[in-house]
Amino acid sequence: MRQQIEQLLQRPDFAEGEAWRVRRFPANAEILRQGDNSRHVYWIRKGTVRVLGQVPVSEARQVRPGVCDLQSGEVFGELALFDDQPRSATVMAVDECELVEIDGEALLDYLERHTELGFAFLRQMMTVMVQRLRASDRQIFSLLAWGMRAHGIDQHL
Repeated sequence: MRQQIEQLLQRPDFAEGEAWRVRRFPANAEILRQGDNSRHVYWIRKGTVRVLGQVPVSEARQVRPGVCDLQSGEVFGELALFDDQPRSATVMAVDECELVEIDGEALLDYLERHTELGFAFLRQMMTVMVQRLRASDRQIFSLLAWGMRAHGIDQHL
């Protein structure tokens, strides 16, 4: 993914300040919030970010477990390219970060006009999303197994 984004950012017709910009965040800064509506996609140039979910454990209490950490060269916020839904997670800077914030609408428009680049870019994006989906599946199955053992359900199967 790094190579596709670096190539995209070097193109003179995908200009900094119009289609994308560099943003810096200090450690512990919130970059995006679960439930917000925005169409930006982020590429991590430097630093580490943590993806957090908000999970209700009771009517009066919620926890924010870390889902995963993402490093330099990785992307996040990519779901905004494929649907018009609110953000599904909060992302915070673990340490000082330098991010490239890409306008999702400008990106999709550009990729549509440059189909060869668009196909390669979206194919790589789908590879990233499939890897994340498989990792999520493993986490869900592990939690399901834990819950079944914790409640003795596994003894009846």
